[in-house]
Amino acid sequence: MAHAAHVSAVRSLYKRILLLHRFMPMDLRALGDQYVKDEFRRHKTASPEEVPRFMAEWQNYKNTLQTQVLEAVGNKQLVFGTDLSEEKLKNFQDEQIGQLYELMLESTKPNRQFDIQEDGTTK
Repeated sequence: MAHAAHVSAVRSLYKRILLLHRFMPMDLRALGDQYVKDEFRRHKTASPEEVPRFMAEWQNYKNTLQTQVLEAVGNKQLVFGTDLSEEKLKNFQDEQIGQLYELMLESTKPNRQFDIQEDGTTK
């Protein structure tokens, strides 16, 4: 039964994050959705020691994104993201630092890989 409850919690978190991504600009949504899908797929075989940290970090991400979306409702301006503390960065594995750097490059370059227009078409 504990396994079924865990699977349900993971699935619920995953779906909530994808739902919150709908409030992002189309290109960032596409980038974020792909990253979330890849990370959750990659961690299907995570060790029992890694699972609580994985879930906690994604829960924190969901909470931050949800707060940013709710705050933006009144002022019509969406501001996404948050600074990572040096302490948190010290706990990242080399692979995670590389992924974070790639995400930063992709999300800040003028010609993003996902150049999606508001009408849903791609360039």
